[in-house]
Amino acid sequence: MTNQATATPTSEPNALRWGFLGAGRMASALVKGMIRAGVATPDRIAASDPISAARDELGREAGISVHPTNRPVLDSADVIVLAVKPQSMAAVLAEIAPALAPRHLIVSIAAGVSIVTMADALGASARIVRVMPNTPALLGEGASAFALGPNATDADAEAVHRLLDSVGRAVRVPESQLDAVTGLSGSGPAFVYMIIEALSDGGVRAGLPRDVATTLAAQTVLGAAKMVLETKLHPGALKDQVTSPGGTTIAGVQVLERRALRGALIDAVEAASRRSAELAAIARS
Repeated sequence: MTNQATATPTSEPNALRWGFLGAGRMASALVKGMIRAGVATPDRIAASDPISAARDELGREAGISVHPTNRPVLDSADVIVLAVKPQSMAAVLAEIAPALAPRHLIVSIAAGVSIVTMADALGASARIVRVMPNTPALLGEGASAFALGPNATDADAEAVHRLLDSVGRAVRVPESQLDAVTGLSGSGPAFVYMIIEALSDGGVRAGLPRDVATTLAAQTVLGAAKMVLETKLHPGALKDQVTSPGGTTIAGVQVLERRALRGALIDAVEAASRRSAELAAIARS
């Protein structure tokens, strides 16, 4: 184990060399987002994956070097992104631990694998950042959160923030809040898909063709979300702007309040967060 407390500064993110262990869908999204946003050029990114089809696809689409084994990536990179399945993490950590150098920053996107678990395998001085992305990152509209390990620096945080911002929006949280992030933005897309489906069903019930109803429902959700993000207004204030006295919207809002839409969504996020914590506990046992 060659890890030391002294770290190579990462204050110039564009100068970093990035390595991805795993070339699946999320790794591919991050790599393409980085290149698109100018976070890194293809010659400064490498990846590895034991599956040849994944290697060929990422290499062809992103123009980066992709290897069948991890060691060439470790040797060439400053930031190592662990984009492997949680059940594969223990083996990967054991493999890479002897090859780590002081310059290496470890970034994990594996759900449920704690910073302490990774530090136990990699050494107490390892610089670790744990990330929770979500699937819309595949389209550049992700909602991600990240938590710093005790040795990670502000420069490390900046580098990870730039990585995640290249595929959407990112926030920094304490690791203790990552289960809540999983329940909200990790599971949230499924809840929103159900809302879109239900809105579409409502449109069909009111007489619209299915394709028209689904397009209008999805675009309505997208537009409403952008209004929240870009105006910075409270969602309740934006709702009030649409809700005129005695009008159509307040009639619909009354039904949603009677049917406890808000309570159901709060309960769904809480249940998903609780299950995330349960699964993490099982993984540690």
